Amino acid sequence: MPTGEHHVSIVATEGVGVVQERSVTSASSSTVLTGTAPDASRQRRPPTMSVEHATKHYDTGTGTVHALEDLSLEIANGEFVCILGPSGCGKSTLLWAMSGLHELTNGRIVLNGSPVTGPRPEMGMIFQDANLLPWRNLWQNIHFPFEIKRLDPKPYQARIRDLLDEVGLAGFEKKMPRELSGGMQQRASIVRCLSFDPEVILMDEPFGALDAFTRDEMNLLIQKIWMETGKTIVFVTHNVTEAIFLADRVVVLTPRPGRLAHVFPIDLPRPRTIDQTFSPEFIKLILDVKRTIQSGAQTTNGGSGFAVD
Repeated sequence: MPTGEHHVSIVATEGVGVVQERSVTSASSSTVLTGTAPDASRQRRPPTMSVEHATKHYDTGTGTVHALEDLSLEIANGEFVCILGPSGCGKSTLLWAMSGLHELTNGRIVLNGSPVTGPRPEMGMIFQDANLLPWRNLWQNIHFPFEIKRLDPKPYQARIRDLLDEVGLAGFEKKMPRELSGGMQQRASIVRCLSFDPEVILMDEPFGALDAFTRDEMNLLIQKIWMETGKTIVFVTHNVTEAIFLADRVVVLTPRPGRLAHVFPIDLPRPRTIDQTFSPEFIKLILDVKRTIQSGAQTTNGGSGFAVD
């Protein structure tokens, strides 16, 4: 690769809230990261995705479960939003509605100006389990979305190889899932999701089953990928520290039925480090978020999705 040439799959996009560029030189193959604090002007831009008065009831054999009630939220282009709340509050229900895989009882999801009525090609999803097909090797698993979407994978080969290198899986293409650690499998699922270059990435507790050290590594990795690509990410988690570490905004839901309780802007500069999670400023944010979750209260400004105290 000629000296100073930019990485083919890495683009800094408007609306990310950081200035980010990745340069690779033939001499050192070094990655250069520069970042600033999140850009508040993001919240004044038209949203990439809107949740409008989302309500969801599940009919079960033992009765109806009221999962979400009149929840509205806007997510700007290139924003990283984490969704928190007590167990059973409807976080995953909301994410699955965003994906188009689950219908709402009332309300709607709007993506790029049009209602979401089913899975959309501009969205990718990463689950808590890597869900790699055990009879396929890593390379074949990564190509699975192209089969589902009936896309020709040839134009994406360079991108896939770059992503494998980015997440430390280059050289493991022929390995079967059983030969990969949990962290490696989840890295593979990230590559699989990013392989077809989705605009929006939905992540449903993707690191919940990993040990603490591997989880830290994965959080650093997903932050790095987000800063390099400028994707819009909605990330569901139970972990308050993880949410604050990753997010531009942390959205807290009330106990079931899930309503918008509070939105916390996270104005910490990027790239963030694990050591930063022990700072007084970070710990104060953790305590503020935990108090909101524990109180289960809904603030009067919760409806817009951008309003905060």
